[in-house]
Amino acid sequence: MALRTLDSLGSLAGKRVIVRADLNVPLKDGIITDDGRVRATLPTLNRLINDGARVVVCSHLGRPDGAPDPNYSLEPVAQRLSELLGKPVAFALDTVGESAHEAVAALEDGDVAIIENLRFNAGETAKDEDERRAFAEQLAGLGDVLVSDGFGVVHRKQASVYELAQLLPSAAGTLIEKELDVLDRLTENPERPYTVVLGGSKVSDKLGVIDHLLPRVDRLLVGGGMLFTFLAARGHRVGASLLEADQLDTVREYMRRAEESGVELVLPTDVVVASKFGADAEHVVTRADAIEDTAFGASGLGLDIGPETATRFADLVRGSKTVFWNGPMGVFEIPAFAAGTKAVAQALTEVDGLSVVGGGDSAAAVRQLGFSDDRFGHISTGGGASLEFLEGKKLPGLEVLGWQ
Repeated sequence: MALRTLDSLGSLAGKRVIVRADLNVPLKDGIITDDGRVRATLPTLNRLINDGARVVVCSHLGRPDGAPDPNYSLEPVAQRLSELLGKPVAFALDTVGESAHEAVAALEDGDVAIIENLRFNAGETAKDEDERRAFAEQLAGLGDVLVSDGFGVVHRKQASVYELAQLLPSAAGTLIEKELDVLDRLTENPERPYTVVLGGSKVSDKLGVIDHLLPRVDRLLVGGGMLFTFLAARGHRVGASLLEADQLDTVREYMRRAEESGVELVLPTDVVVASKFGADAEHVVTRADAIEDTAFGASGLGLDIGPETATRFADLVRGSKTVFWNGPMGVFEIPAFAAGTKAVAQALTEVDGLSVVGGGDSAAAVRQLGFSDDRFGHISTGGGASLEFLEGKKLPGLEVLGWQ
């Protein structure tokens, strides 16, 4: 059975349409520091508004442990959404209580309301199916139809994602459609050369992706904190750099498989090593096999790929037809250790083909480094859901919408 899309729902004029979005944005002192996920909802919301639907947006934000917490209120998101839509967005002070029902009852055709953080109710993420279903039944009282458009949560059985889709006529929004189209292109007959760039802190976070994509790619470039486990697997000393010693045998097996299958596994030839973790740290560039030979000795801490590696990675990315990048190359939040990430990001903007930035850290990095979203083929909002899809796992929030 194929994924149910908006077209399957027929006319939505005058109907109360619940949109399960992913508005889990970073906040600092009540201010949104990256509104990418809010902007990603706009195509679906504008279509529903133009169709005359009465739109009820719901989402989670953070981990408030099943009870109201003002630090995780969606009110700043409602304000930003109103600015982006260019029209008022009503904000309900609860999820399924009096305020939510009043806000929904006041909607006219084409109006939008957003209810408070779903995770203020313990039923949203409850392990008990009956508890989740009870909350989903309360949510269903706010709408006639569900449009599921939060790709970042489709890998979870949560009340608003799974049970609610069983209780109301449901379909995927345009964001989920786009995410699936891109992820499908990364796994089924990608245009070649196909390069995957993996970074971030831990190898263990990427094991499933490496395992599933290794037979499908031409090149695998490894940066970020995880590179030091790969270097250690080759017998190099890595000082105080991040190391997952329990993954060394697994990494050696991936290296063997890559060589056996003709996949080019590219590790850094130079790295930036610091005296400590911090913006004021002393740092030097050294060969990847000589980390402990710097003045910092065994206390040296690798925090970025080096300039030689950054140039090589960029050349390989630029020369590819399909590129998937997940995870920064270094501690991009600190300018001294951001050059590797910036070089890869720049190269992705120059790919003559499909370039995909996957994962929250990578998306945050490119925006913080001054790149606009439209310079890339696609910036995924999926995070863990995207990785699980690329691991070949079944995602319950998609299966409930008909995806096989």
